[in-house]
Amino acid sequence: MKCFDLIVKDQVAHVVMKRPEKRNSMIKEFWDELPELISDIDNNAKARVIVISSTGPHFTSGIDISLFYGLTNSDALTEYERNIQAQSIFYNEVKRLQITFSVLEACRLPIIAAIQGGCIGGGLDLITACDLRYCTKDAFFTLFETNLALTADVGTFPRLAKLIPEGFVKEMAYTGKQISAEDAKGFGLVNEVFDTHDQMLNKVFSTANEIASKAPMAVHGCKKMINFSRDHSTLDTLDYVALWNAGHFKIEEVQEAMIAQKEKRKANFIDLPKK
Repeated sequence: MKCFDLIVKDQVAHVVMKRPEKRNSMIKEFWDELPELISDIDNNAKARVIVISSTGPHFTSGIDISLFYGLTNSDALTEYERNIQAQSIFYNEVKRLQITFSVLEACRLPIIAAIQGGCIGGGLDLITACDLRYCTKDAFFTLFETNLALTADVGTFPRLAKLIPEGFVKEMAYTGKQISAEDAKGFGLVNEVFDTHDQMLNKVFSTANEIASKAPMAVHGCKKMINFSRDHSTLDTLDYVALWNAGHFKIEEVQEAMIAQKEKRKANFIDLPKK
């Protein structure tokens, strides 16, 4: 793959952006490879947790805007016809990009983002579709689209506004300014801030390994219910979780968890089924 490396170890899948010389910009291949990677890990139950990190000084500089150059270049069309086609093509392209990050949210496995340096534009779209976010103290976050006379459209607003207070979302959106790691921690965008990249990754993999030690179906149910509750009423969510447990409850898993705790050993749980 051009944009990613994948390492699977101890039931943790580590997805690494590998174009540091280009600040891990989101080129065309990025949008093809990421959903393919995540879907393959999920569909084939290759791991229990996914970690997304990057290489170099910056997490990502965001979308490569050359994706939108030359949306239509047919000389046979009038300017009006080209504009109409370009608008339709632009819409379809944005919808395709949106699906890439929605795949992260729909994935059955928890996904942890490990962020250093700049997390710019589309980087925010990516990390807000993840479940947990950790960063280094040099990290900064920018809704950069505003600085390019654009409205962020790949996923930031519907997700970011449910993670942090609306006033902070609007400040980031209206000004396009950088938000520091300290501020991001203060209003809940990231779980924890670390002095170094190594310290961050140690914590990230410690957390990932702890999650991987739990019953996969229980963890999947937690992610499903938490995401469902954001867009539904308390009563609807209570009903859904009751139905979920009625359909997925396994006494053998509960017994294994209790016996393992009593015997002070690691529990042996069944992996998620392949799709």
